[in-house]
This record gives sequence, structure tokens and C-alpha cells, in this order.
Amino acid sequence: MLVLFGMALAGTETPMPTPTMTVDPNSVTPGPAGFAVIVIVVIAVVLLIWDMNRRVRRVRYRAEVREELDAEQAASAAEGDGPAEGEAASDGEASAAPDEKNPPA
Repeated sequence: MLVLFGMALAGTETPMPTPTMTVDPNSVTPGPAGFAVIVIVVIAVVLLIWDMNRRVRRVRYRAEVREELDAEQAASAAEGDGPAEGEAASDGEASAAPDEKNPPA
């Protein structure tokens, strides 16, 4: 029964009229102002990406230097050249180098 009703509706369908264009297509374009806005957005995005890459590269270089310094410190402590980590200096003074894990504020 439902199938027959659906077929009856499908056969009596009226066509939808195609709307006519009442506005000039050239008057609804973004024009020079829209182009200028897009150029400004593109320039801003390029500058943000450039700055982000610079900052990420700087963080990566700092991490590499920190790893090299840690490796040198561990090698010198293993050789017995300097005080091991956590020990005080031989003359009783605190080390002049700041703590790398807790930098001063």
C-alpha cells in the first residue's frame, strides 16, 4: 500500500522553476577590497609560520646544547675531574655555574 502511494506521489511531482538572475554578477564580486584582505591574510600567515619555525628551531638548538653540556658534565664526573652531581665543591664554595635544571627566575 505504501509503495503504491509513493509511486503515485513520484508520478505527480511538479517541476521546480529555475530562479532567474536578478543581480548583475559583476556587482557581487569581492573586488579590490576583497583581494587586499586576502593578500593581508596570506602575508600574516606566512609571517606567523616563519616566526614559528624560528622559535621551534631555537628550542631544538637549545635542547641539543643542553644535551651536549650534560654529556660533558657526566664525562668529567666519571673521570673524577670535578665534583660529582650533588656534591659540594672542594673549597666549600658553591659552584659559579647556575643549575641547568632550575634556571634563575
